[in-house]
Amino acid sequence: MKFAVGLGKPGAEERLAQHGVTRRDFMKFCSTLAAVMGMEASFAHKIAAAMTAKKRPSVVWLHNAECTGCSESILRTVRPFIDDLILDTISLDYHETLMAAAGHKAEEALHQAVSSPEGFLCVIEGGIPTKDNGIYGKVSGKTMLQICSEIAPKAKAVIAYGTCATFGGVQAAKPNPTEAKGVNDALAALGVKAVNIAGCPPNPYNLVGTIVHLLTNNLAIPDLDQLNRPIMFFGETVHENCPRLKHYDAGEFAPSFDSEEARKGWCLAKLGCKGPVTYNNCPKIKFNQTNWPVEAGHPCIGCSEPNFWDDMSPFYQEA
Repeated sequence: MKFAVGLGKPGAEERLAQHGVTRRDFMKFCSTLAAVMGMEASFAHKIAAAMTAKKRPSVVWLHNAECTGCSESILRTVRPFIDDLILDTISLDYHETLMAAAGHKAEEALHQAVSSPEGFLCVIEGGIPTKDNGIYGKVSGKTMLQICSEIAPKAKAVIAYGTCATFGGVQAAKPNPTEAKGVNDALAALGVKAVNIAGCPPNPYNLVGTIVHLLTNNLAIPDLDQLNRPIMFFGETVHENCPRLKHYDAGEFAPSFDSEEARKGWCLAKLGCKGPVTYNNCPKIKFNQTNWPVEAGHPCIGCSEPNFWDDMSPFYQEA
């Protein structure tokens, strides 16, 4: 999906209608988001007002060392299409993957966004290579480290989106040749304190919920855990809300993926599930509100935890 920079658009509801998102769909989404945020159903109207305000927040989305899967997961989300909701209820002024502009025009868009007197929100995707002053990752002749160092401190709020941006991700796995780091580690000296939306990829509702919290609370940061993750999304372990929990409590464990026990939904702890030590809301919101790894028969690999590539592997062996 591509969007043009700087084009005038009609009102938010008209824009959503153009994409086939009805008022009913939109309010259903807002109600679901309110539930995800742990709010009462009445909060949906406040969410709707924030997301359809005439003055849309400017968002600058920076990419570093990653696979772009976090952006892709947003674009693949349905009922309704969250990419439409995000791209049409905020002003996404710079996103290297999605924007139609390229080269100098893209850089002009970035400069305009970060220079706006109204300020901007900064979303960062991907780990930041730091070895040798960051020369192992560049965009437009500048290192990713340099770009993030110049832009993130100017933002009204910074969101590190995905495990690569929050904790370094696969780039930071041993031996980590580029010394990749998460945003808060790489930019700590600059005073950057990003909200960490961990996951590989995260559920897009957690990103939208964080943005909505900022918009409805005068840019106040939501309550965070010790790893800077919003407690409203990362306050409980996967294990606590797992539909297979009753089998765990009964001592019923699947011996193999192709076993009858696995097909009956028995616990996957013997097959490497890391749910008991992983904080995320996957069982509650699911992906596309349809499914998530454990329900589909795959053990949780702990992707929202620091150093999960090293600390949680081998993935298919009991912890």
